Amino acid sequence: MAPLSTVPKGFDSRQAATKYIEAEMDKRIMFLDGAMGTQIQDLRLSEDDFRSERFKNHPKDLKGNNDLLVLTQPKAIYNIHRNYLLAGADFVETNTFSGTAIAQADYAAEDIVYELNKVAAEIARDACSDMLQETPDRPRFVCGAIGPTNRTCSISPSVENPSFRNITFDELVAAYTEQVRGLLDGGSDVLLVETIFDTLNAKAALFAIDTLFEDGVYERVPVFVSGTIVDQSGRTLSGQTGEAFITSVAHAEPLAIGLNCALGANQMRPFIQSISSFTASKVICYPNAGLPNTFGEYDESPEAMAANVSVFAREGLVNIMGGCCGTTPAHIRAIYEACKDFKPRVPGPDVRKEKLVLSGLEPLIYGDSSNFLNIGERCNVAGSRKFARHIINNEYEEALAIARAQVENGGQVIDINVDDGMLDGEAAMAKFLNLISTEPDVAKVPIMVDSSNFAVIEAGLKCAQGKCIVNSISLKEGVDDFLKKAALVKRYGAAVVVMAFDEEGQAVEREHKFRVCERSYRLLVDRVGFNPNDIIFDPNILTICTGMEEHNNYGVEFIDATRDIKARLPGAKVSGGVSNLSFSFRGKENVRQAMHSVFLYHAIKAGMDMGIVNPGFLTIYDEIPKDLLQICEDALWNRDPEATEKLLEYAQTHGKDAVQKGEAEAWRALPVTERLKHALVKGITKHVVEDTEEARLDKERYPRPLNVIEGPLMDGMSVVGDLFGAGKMFLPQVIKSARVMKKAVAHLIPFMEEERLARLKELDLAEDDNIYNGTVVIATVKGDVHDIGKNIVGVVLGCNNYRVVDLGVMTPCEKIIEAAVREKADVIGLSGLITPSLDEMIHVAKELQRAGMNTPLLIGGATTSKTHTAVKIAPRYEAPVMHVLDASRTVVVVSNLLDKDLRDDFIAELKEEYEEVREDHYDSLKDRRYLSLQESRDKGLQIDWTLAENLPPKPNMVGHKVYEDYDLNQVLPYIDWNPFFHVWQLRGKYPNRGYPKLFNDATVGEEARRVFDEAQAMLKDLLVNRRIRASAIVSILPANARGDDIVVYTDESRTEEAGVYYGLRQQAEKDKESSDAYMCLSDFIAPAKSGVPDYIGSIAASAGFGVDELAARYEAENDDYSAIMVKALADRLAEALTEKLHQDMRRELWGFAPNESLETQDLLSIKYQGIRPAPGYPSQPDHAEKTTMWRLGNIAESTKIELTDSLMMHPGASVCALVFAHPKSSYFAVGKITKEQVEDYAARKRTSVDAVETWLRPILSYDI
Repeated sequence: MAPLSTVPKGFDSRQAATKYIEAEMDKRIMFLDGAMGTQIQDLRLSEDDFRSERFKNHPKDLKGNNDLLVLTQPKAIYNIHRNYLLAGADFVETNTFSGTAIAQADYAAEDIVYELNKVAAEIARDACSDMLQETPDRPRFVCGAIGPTNRTCSISPSVENPSFRNITFDELVAAYTEQVRGLLDGGSDVLLVETIFDTLNAKAALFAIDTLFEDGVYERVPVFVSGTIVDQSGRTLSGQTGEAFITSVAHAEPLAIGLNCALGANQMRPFIQSISSFTASKVICYPNAGLPNTFGEYDESPEAMAANVSVFAREGLVNIMGGCCGTTPAHIRAIYEACKDFKPRVPGPDVRKEKLVLSGLEPLIYGDSSNFLNIGERCNVAGSRKFARHIINNEYEEALAIARAQVENGGQVIDINVDDGMLDGEAAMAKFLNLISTEPDVAKVPIMVDSSNFAVIEAGLKCAQGKCIVNSISLKEGVDDFLKKAALVKRYGAAVVVMAFDEEGQAVEREHKFRVCERSYRLLVDRVGFNPNDIIFDPNILTICTGMEEHNNYGVEFIDATRDIKARLPGAKVSGGVSNLSFSFRGKENVRQAMHSVFLYHAIKAGMDMGIVNPGFLTIYDEIPKDLLQICEDALWNRDPEATEKLLEYAQTHGKDAVQKGEAEAWRALPVTERLKHALVKGITKHVVEDTEEARLDKERYPRPLNVIEGPLMDGMSVVGDLFGAGKMFLPQVIKSARVMKKAVAHLIPFMEEERLARLKELDLAEDDNIYNGTVVIATVKGDVHDIGKNIVGVVLGCNNYRVVDLGVMTPCEKIIEAAVREKADVIGLSGLITPSLDEMIHVAKELQRAGMNTPLLIGGATTSKTHTAVKIAPRYEAPVMHVLDASRTVVVVSNLLDKDLRDDFIAELKEEYEEVREDHYDSLKDRRYLSLQESRDKGLQIDWTLAENLPPKPNMVGHKVYEDYDLNQVLPYIDWNPFFHVWQLRGKYPNRGYPKLFNDATVGEEARRVFDEAQAMLKDLLVNRRIRASAIVSILPANARGDDIVVYTDESRTEEAGVYYGLRQQAEKDKESSDAYMCLSDFIAPAKSGVPDYIGSIAASAGFGVDELAARYEAENDDYSAIMVKALADRLAEALTEKLHQDMRRELWGFAPNESLETQDLLSIKYQGIRPAPGYPSQPDHAEKTTMWRLGNIAESTKIELTDSLMMHPGASVCALVFAHPKSSYFAVGKITKEQVEDYAARKRTSVDAVETWLRPILSYDI
């Protein structure tokens, strides 16, 4: 469908009208009308005049809504237009300065915005058409006026919260889109974005305009842009200089750009002069009639104003003249007469055609003669731990201080990157950039919006009024994706960094680098229309001196590719992340600084224009020590195969941990286990074979060759991992350590093979060729082409005798799963460098779960973290999921996962640790969002109660069963001893963390054994002599759910309520990757409206009768130890009794699992059907719900277990729980809840909000 177009009278096409305007501006000065508001004020209209008949009953006052007059007083608006045309105006502005839904909201008139703009343009069009009949040789044109709205996107309305905004870029775009549609449909010949006090608002308007044109909805019309300098500072209200303002909007290619409002002609002259000299567009200027007097009125006469503005015309500064506040048709007539005979301004050369022009609050112009451009790197969560900590902890003021320091230290552009799996990148980027805009010392420089997630880039661009650099886009996802993102970058008005990636992956060699850059350049220039000077290539600065020979030429490849780009791609710039070069020496800052300086010295000579560096972290080239300089030069140019070793030696002998030569061989006197550890940590291969052989021959300590690997060698690799993680070792050393390991393992393999063959012969088994310790499938996930880290992992694992199946980069999920199955993988490893890879890893985990896999999953890569893995990935996959910090730790982790003796404890500790990480994470969230109660209910667990497998099991017993003086000997097999040791604060370390392995722990094992033995003696005495007694009650009662509550009935007729268990529902917003339900205990019970009969069980049990008396007797004898012991044992017996009774319910009383046969450990690991949550605990945190249980079961009378005033149970060694039978029931934590739910909960319970808040204080999301 052809684009919509309205053709002005006197022309045969829209294009002809536009060409006429352009040609006329070259011939003469053209004239704009004057103030609409001044003329409307002179009409002295009343409220009734504004309302007219149509808005007679409008709920809000309408006087002052001048735009509305196009609907209620159209003739008056027509006459104002006509008077300005008669005065000499070539253009009249539509009466739509406040014609957006945002501005009209003040009058509750949002719903008429489109009509208002369309009619306004039609009235102006009629005036111009009628004027053409009187002056047929001089066509007149309609300017669709687009005001700034009454909101600002760059300034916070709250002093207390500088990052807050009361309008968003997207809201502005939506509002401007509606306005522009009306203006174009009404016949506007030009779109005038005017009175710009906040450039970001204007960019939103220009974004909306360009989108409508590019989408083919409307034929293009010229665009005029006019800013407002608010005072003699020469800046807009949002802080930009005139030149910065022009730079920020120049991407829209306005036919005319200039200034209006705020100032009179005399005050505006120096600023219009600056703009005239800075832009290649035509210049428009329409000042006020002088400055306002004390009453806010304008006194400058038409003659005086004409004399003042004629200076602009005489000096050749303008192409369009007009008037703003206080001007009248008389002013415009005087201006017309004074200026009509002067020649129009002739635009000068466009600086953007020769140079890269950026802006913050101030412009930055970079050309061939400019010095190297320093891009500050420390506002990057991946590059600065300090910055990352501040952002993650919501300490934005502290993060802002880092940005300020970057500028103070010479950063001319600030790189902002918040790509972290634990951050909402879009929200964090927006918040930080909003905060930066309030800090002029930082906001003065341009921003590089840096993210591997394009949505985060867009979020940043929507918060920056200046002209930014986008870092980055690439051909990695193909041409279509590249073109789409590039077009958006251009529409936002940013320059762009293009990474040297394509569909094949990361370009490493010079030829591939240039081939990718040339292809990208042609697409950007020829297909998107990008200014070549706004294209910045990053040909990938990769890490050298890693210990891997194939990496040694990376510096040379970059420099050579830079020369090619500068010679063959006109206008293009070259940048790169300089710190990548020396990443293998992190922690050795003297070496890193020297490497960076040497690299930049040569790369800048080759044409490198800019780089992401820490500007305060560079050494002057000539001041680098000569010996270090020579090594760095050799390393950069790959002239010496020993350069890596020499850099290592230099780092070790010149750092704070330097080793003196006299100490070098002292380690040879250590025991063999320590010598092997030392060799691994130091990367010394010289004696490793003889030391390994010495260890192998020690058959008492290492009966099998494999024991040497699992013992001293793995111990050494563990130390390597710890040191690397602490920044005390660096990558080349890790590679050296792996090679030491490989040499040791290689020595042991023949002996292990000999042992294996002997065992095959002994057992009469067939020969096989599996000599590996295990198979590990590794892959860089889909969407990511970074593989250096993954390759190093492969080397280290291979050196440790693991079979590594490397699937490469950009690996789809289905390929990973297929390979894991095909190769019979023991472990799967996922790698990724960019933030979108984290989402892909979550997807892989979900798909592994869906595929029924049980293979451990390792997560690694620069953007990954333990917290992200624990919070986002591990919950999606039931098999072990572990974050591995670096290559050296991978070996230890894989070894533990595949060791049948260590595996279970290792996984148990991992799960416990990750659960703590999750709890800490959620507890630390300051800005956690909460769903409304209704939203949470809508997203509750949905069970289809019509399906047979979901029908509740009918119990064998309905009612209560009381157990008096229960024989505690029956519960001994059900005791969980781990909490017993926690009482005594006896906690072993992995692999001896739990009972009974705790007894083997070197630190607490002996004491734990002693305490345990004494506990057994006391337990025997307690039971044999019946010093303590137990009683309990089990109930199974008819019940159904009613919303979030569970109604308990008196009998199976379900006609009379016996009581209600009230429920609380999760409200804290879950991760966007999660599809988990927002749980409430009532979800596990069939709703009453389903007609399905259901039941709820409960247990109250105590093994504490007689305990208080015994403890008191021990305390009277000053035997506190025994007093604590008897209480601890009673607690264990009460829990064991509950475990036994719950099993009896499942097998017999309820009978839904009659054939259940689980070991004690399986029971303690909750491998049975159903749950038994306790009131006051995470699934129902309200202790007050115990009162319902006690009343329904008459528990106090039947068992003598009582509730205290604080709702604690007495005796103390008592347990109570609700019992749910449904197979989909599961434990969960309600978490924090909102005031809304508290009020709803109180209303349901018919109690006060204060009473509820008292009991629920720990889970309230608000302060009381």
